[in-house]
Amino acid sequence: MTTIASNLQAVRIAMTEAATAAGRRTNEITLLAVSKTFPAEALREAYQAGMPRFAESYVQEALDKIAALRDLPVEWHYIGPIQSNKTRAIAENFAWVHSVDRLRIAERLSEQRPAHLPPLQVCLQVNISGEDSKSGVHPAEVHDLAVAVAKLPNLKLRGLMAIPAPGDDVAAQRTPFARLRELRDQLNKQGLHLDTLSMGMSHDFAAAIAEGATMVRIGTAIFGTRDYGEQNS
Repeated sequence: MTTIASNLQAVRIAMTEAATAAGRRTNEITLLAVSKTFPAEALREAYQAGMPRFAESYVQEALDKIAALRDLPVEWHYIGPIQSNKTRAIAENFAWVHSVDRLRIAERLSEQRPAHLPPLQVCLQVNISGEDSKSGVHPAEVHDLAVAVAKLPNLKLRGLMAIPAPGDDVAAQRTPFARLRELRDQLNKQGLHLDTLSMGMSHDFAAAIAEGATMVRIGTAIFGTRDYGEQNS
């Protein structure tokens, strides 16, 4: 068994354990492999080990991998910051976007989504920990943004995404995830229909699962430590 395959197996076991501890079913939680900075060969290896979903943060790097893996029925997710001049490439090449935090970006994605493709599945990125260095809409502004995005014709608003400040223990990690879940539940009570909580990474996915994550974004635990070097955005 290759390292990536064995890592994937270990992650899946850990997810099952976390789901069981939380009284949840494993099939309620989707594993998303965060493949930014890793070469197409590593993604192909992960695909062969049963991983069909990859998340990228750098547009040009992602486009190169999409081209290299065109022979595989991969589901591509974009999770990075979105620049206005990159929206067309994102709208044309991805199935999901997790990092929408401005209405104008959502409008551009909707306008530029090709007619022959299904609606682009989107999550709103929430700055749940209030960090100045993090992207994301303020929790108090999520409702208005969600209502506006839900009306756009070529997008399907699915839920919320967050990258909280790191916590020292599971209890500290769970707190921001609980806030994101409560925010999603409030939006649903206000007439929205959100089914996705994209939260949890290699170091905190167990806490995210305990608080209701439906999609966890795992990179290092699958592919190993990243060497960022120079990246295209």
